[in-house]
Amino acid sequence: MQKLLTRVQTANSLLCVGLDPTGDDASAAQRLREVIAETAAYAAAFKPNLAFFLSRENGVALLQQTVQSIPADIPVILDGKFGDIANTAEHYARFAYDVIGVDSVTVNPYMGDDAVRPFARPGKLVFSLAKTSNKPQYGLQDEPLTTGGTLSDRAAQIARQLDEELTESTIGLVVGATQPASMAKVRAACPEQWFLVPGIGAQGGDLEATLRAGLRADASGVLINASRSIWQADDAEAAARELMEQINQFRVVTHPAHA
Repeated sequence: MQKLLTRVQTANSLLCVGLDPTGDDASAAQRLREVIAETAAYAAAFKPNLAFFLSRENGVALLQQTVQSIPADIPVILDGKFGDIANTAEHYARFAYDVIGVDSVTVNPYMGDDAVRPFARPGKLVFSLAKTSNKPQYGLQDEPLTTGGTLSDRAAQIARQLDEELTESTIGLVVGATQPASMAKVRAACPEQWFLVPGIGAQGGDLEATLRAGLRADASGVLINASRSIWQADDAEAAARELMEQINQFRVVTHPAHA
């Protein structure tokens, strides 16, 4: 967490650069090096998507090389949406933290806090899915509960409780940018937690509405992820710089900064 806070301050950025490599292995490896080198100055974090690496014969090695090539002061979030429990989850955590060497992961809390706790190592940052950016035909997140609220509300509540309980690690939330009203609701319920925010760019999320809904009072607390809009850009550096500057236009501090 401190690594992220320091990086956000020194880079003056809330931009998370997603790494979703496409193309054959040689071109993907080359493009990964290019994107990291061109966008590192503007990135508060990098987020490799596990599926885009595991679908390759040499995917684990490429992922290791990619993480090692990222400057040491920039946090790395492995987007695996891990969702198992017990010993299986422990092995996923070993893969992410010990084999790949990342600072943070995304997890699916559908099986409850047992799916989150194995990843909550001291010093690690876990982003638990709450309200995602997709719009399924048959969804679960908006289903009302007999106790009140929806399933996504309950997921956010569990993450907040774990964040308060597990003081040596930090539990944040994945909250999509495609429904700003839902984000505002989650922010009201979880005023202190960090949000990882997909959905800006190719998915059509409104940046200004998202930041107004999701930013904490200290003009922080969100990481705006961009993947395809940077990966596919003719000039990745320009794309990253432009988005970082757009984000910063809406960062108005109303209270002193906090962790």
